[in-house]
Amino acid sequence: MSIHLLEQRQVIAGALPEVFAFFNRPENLERLTPPWLNFRILGSTDQEVRQGTRIRYRLRLNGIPLTWESLISRYEENVLFVDEQLRGPYRRWVHLHGFREVPNGVEVSDRVEYALPFGALGDVVHALIVRRQLGTIFGYRRRVMEEIFRRA
Repeated sequence: MSIHLLEQRQVIAGALPEVFAFFNRPENLERLTPPWLNFRILGSTDQEVRQGTRIRYRLRLNGIPLTWESLISRYEENVLFVDEQLRGPYRRWVHLHGFREVPNGVEVSDRVEYALPFGALGDVVHALIVRRQLGTIFGYRRRVMEEIFRRA
């Protein structure tokens, strides 16, 4: 099983407590996800993310309907939280969301460690499809965050 890494950082306008509060609300994940994924929250154990929160959602990936469940395995208010896939399309998915006050706003960082199922075949699918697809999804997320916090 090959572990892959996706990292992204961006500075957005706003104060740290307000930016963190936006990401702390599970329903805002829908706003940050491209419409072509048909992403919908099915349920969350908490209205705001905290250690132990579980979130269930549905999406369509390459036309295939999937149910995904995440656990917030680590949480430090105004600093970071980590969501780990409990059930979903990846063999491993650990996403660290980081937040740090900087001179022009808040640096928001994403660090995702992920692996696909199916061994060597999964590595081929990653090289041909998944790496580019995740780049598109996180590029969309970057643009939407800039728009949301430009208006705020």
